[in-house]
Amino acid sequence: MKALTFRSERTVLYEDVPEPVLEAPTDALVKVEATAICGSDLHVYCGREAGLDAGTPMGHEAAGTILDVGSEVTLFRRGDRVALPFSTCCGACASCREGLTSRCARGELFGWVQQGAGLAGLQAERARVPFADATLVELPGDVPFEMGALLGDIVPTGTFCADLAGVRRATRCVVIGCGPVGMMSVLAARSRGADRVWAIDVVPERLALCAAFGAETIDPRTADPVAVVLEGTEGRGADAVMEVAGSYAAARLAFDLARPGAVISSIGVHVPGEVPGFTAAEAYAKNLTYRTGRCPARGYMGRLLPWMREQGSDIARIVSHRLPLYDGVEAYAMFEEKRAGCTKVVLTP
Repeated sequence: MKALTFRSERTVLYEDVPEPVLEAPTDALVKVEATAICGSDLHVYCGREAGLDAGTPMGHEAAGTILDVGSEVTLFRRGDRVALPFSTCCGACASCREGLTSRCARGELFGWVQQGAGLAGLQAERARVPFADATLVELPGDVPFEMGALLGDIVPTGTFCADLAGVRRATRCVVIGCGPVGMMSVLAARSRGADRVWAIDVVPERLALCAAFGAETIDPRTADPVAVVLEGTEGRGADAVMEVAGSYAAARLAFDLARPGAVISSIGVHVPGEVPGFTAAEAYAKNLTYRTGRCPARGYMGRLLPWMREQGSDIARIVSHRLPLYDGVEAYAMFEEKRAGCTKVVLTP
């Protein structure tokens, strides 16, 4: 079958890879109907995150149709439409029972194979899904596969970011980094009744979408975000800051924007070894709450389906490019370089 594989920094290939097979009685095989390129894929693509084996199929966002199931799979059968979270979960360990499916004791990230161990990615024609009953989510017939792919990562992750930040009615909040997850954080904050939402980014297309979603936009090249937010909050600062960029500068800006007693929610993927944006002593001096972690996507997906239906037209606007999988090599370059107004790419095998 064909897949987009990692080869080296800024080199992915569209090439033949071995067909996935059922390896355990709890596995399912899925025909991928829609997959997507995520901002965290760029960490590997650009060399900011190392260790992935050359030849590994990339990607962790997808929806599709079940081709086959193992003998112990009871909830799904051939032909079922399903959405896949970005990581698998067993459904039985302590983390899964608590709803923290992203920290499943036996879970794996799709698209991460290191020293021969791990799970192939979803930017491929077909995929193996371990722990199918616990991992997969049924995708109703009226929800397009494209939306199912977004349901597996950016929709729950943006929602999780707003939840960690404690956004509710009358909250005045900031989103730093308005890629697809940041845009979803804006939508989630607005749906929770936030009084004001400031969106900070330097990409015009991103800022335009955030404005359409109800945010007040700030381009830090032309305006000082701290001055703007202080002016809009009687000099206090934001009640909640959602840091989605995953950088030292973004973390520092989040600290500077936060009022005393605020919550900083950080779900941007930070590079290992990076210097923190602020110290524990500084956080203490402002009575800040700092919350972070990988989104338990599987735990969110089912309950987000109704909301996604309501917000479907806005969520679909995040996707700027819809391409066949064989154009994936060019799509990676376009997404990284933000060419042609590229905000999100969905690929069809």
